[in-house]
Amino acid sequence: MAGIWLDVLDEIARTCTAHGRGDLLQTVRQKRAQLLDPTLRVLVIGEPNQGKSQLINAIINAPACPVGDGRTTVLPTVVRHAEAPAAAVAQAPPPTPGQATGAATVTIERTPVALNQVAASVAGLVGRRPGGGPAYVEIGLPRALLGAGVVLVDTPGTDEVAGLGAAAPVAAFNRADTVLLVSDSTRELSVAELNMLLHIMRSHPNVVVVQSKTDLVADWRTVAERNRQHLAEAGVPATLIPVSAALRLRAAAAEDHALNAESGFPALIARLQRDRAGKADHLARAAVQTVARTVVEQLAAPLRAELATQEEEEQSGPIARLHAAQREVDELRRCSTRWQNTLTDEITDLLADLEYDLRDRTRQILRAVDEAFDTADPLVAWDTFQEWLERSLVEAAETNHEWLIQRCDWIARRVAANFDRYGYDVLPPWSMTMPEDMGERLPELQRPMIDRFTTGQKLFTGMKGSYGGMLMFGLATTLAGMPMINPVSVGIGALFGGKSIRDESKQLLRRRQATVKTAIQRHVDDFFVRIVRDCRDAARQVQRMLRDHFTGLTEELQEAIVQSFRSAKQEADTDASVREQRQREIRLKMTRLAALYEQAQQLTGARSAPLLLEPQA
Repeated sequence: MAGIWLDVLDEIARTCTAHGRGDLLQTVRQKRAQLLDPTLRVLVIGEPNQGKSQLINAIINAPACPVGDGRTTVLPTVVRHAEAPAAAVAQAPPPTPGQATGAATVTIERTPVALNQVAASVAGLVGRRPGGGPAYVEIGLPRALLGAGVVLVDTPGTDEVAGLGAAAPVAAFNRADTVLLVSDSTRELSVAELNMLLHIMRSHPNVVVVQSKTDLVADWRTVAERNRQHLAEAGVPATLIPVSAALRLRAAAAEDHALNAESGFPALIARLQRDRAGKADHLARAAVQTVARTVVEQLAAPLRAELATQEEEEQSGPIARLHAAQREVDELRRCSTRWQNTLTDEITDLLADLEYDLRDRTRQILRAVDEAFDTADPLVAWDTFQEWLERSLVEAAETNHEWLIQRCDWIARRVAANFDRYGYDVLPPWSMTMPEDMGERLPELQRPMIDRFTTGQKLFTGMKGSYGGMLMFGLATTLAGMPMINPVSVGIGALFGGKSIRDESKQLLRRRQATVKTAIQRHVDDFFVRIVRDCRDAARQVQRMLRDHFTGLTEELQEAIVQSFRSAKQEADTDASVREQRQREIRLKMTRLAALYEQAQQLTGARSAPLLLEPQA
């Protein structure tokens, strides 16, 4: 009979060993010993004043447990078979550090007490040693039901689920075969009792709800029906049996079979007898099924957590670092394109701006030259003008070159800004300065060939002009009978000669001014071409220097990032292989756990809700 469920239980124990869970293995071994023990342990629990102690007395038809006003059960009471009535207080020694909870090697010390001191013992006043471990009261009675292998355990009252652990402090009685939850007929099942039932059903599959004190409530059948509805709505598959301990004891005293049947105890005792007879088969199968669920849940929980952790690490571990390294490679490629475009565009703009600036400055100088030589005579003002012109051109060249230095420095910083995300100074060593021999590098201004108005030229020009005047007026005076050369014609000729000299002098001045302007225009053009060429050469040198510097920097960064990418890829491949291997192992374990759970569920032939073995997304 025990072969099938015992094999499953042993497989559960081997699974606990394989997973390194010694605590679960100890629990399974204790459950195995309990199920092989033919004794049926019945745990009676419930809230205070529900009639638990009186229920036990009525079951065995003996005043084993103290009842009445002011009676409070502090220690659990274990009622078992004995050839003669006896009582004792059993107490475990205080737990020592490192001792496993529920260890099978705990030695229980028993202190006999008189039967008339049972009430005081149950109240914790007699037989209990201070400083000792958990204690309970043992009562032995010669009763047929007890002799058949039924052990009844009365527990202290509790109104919360956590009290179940305190109800049986000795580990042996936490592993009950049948649990009776007692609730009287004066009210319906409370929320606390329903929660207690849900908690109990996780570890005790065989639970009976005993509705006591039906003799005190006329409509106890209505209460019982509502309690069955509450159980169904809460999903608690527990049988409800209404009973009256008072009627049972009265019927026993009067040997009234009808009253005994009315008390409801025959159904309860029959249930206990069936449980006793079916412990090695039906109850054991259900218990193994419950153990399998508990063990599989506890073993699967860390596996699910590990799978979830691996999924999180996959997003933040080597794979994430590989993706980050790939992004760095792509970003460096974009950065390389950006800085090259920035350098080319800025140098092009710089050359255009420098040429425009120098052209504008030379135009201002030429306008000043034109304004000066519109009135000045080059023969008189040339030396002063030449000094001013050379100084102005040198100033224009120096200003233009200074702007070139500033713009080149700005361009270097603009290009370097593309590397700010790499977190260190990437500016090149800057050494471009103003040339000290700027004036010597300019073209030399040659004095233009300027015609002078000599004395002979003045005499000749005057004679030519006076001859024409004297001849013209001399012919006119001959008509008046005067000779051609007369004082009037001579005076007019002198006037005409002076005017010719003045007109020729003005024409020569304008020619000299035009010659000087033309010469200065050619000189300024030569200056412009030479300075623009020098600026272009300097800008190109800066461009090549910046290009070489940032190209080397890009190659250095690329080598470091590529090396990081290779390391991240190798680490990711290794980690992925290890993770995949571990995931296969975990899924294999979870598959085996699922198979073990299904094997346990087949013991009762009923399908239970599947366990969630895979981690939720």
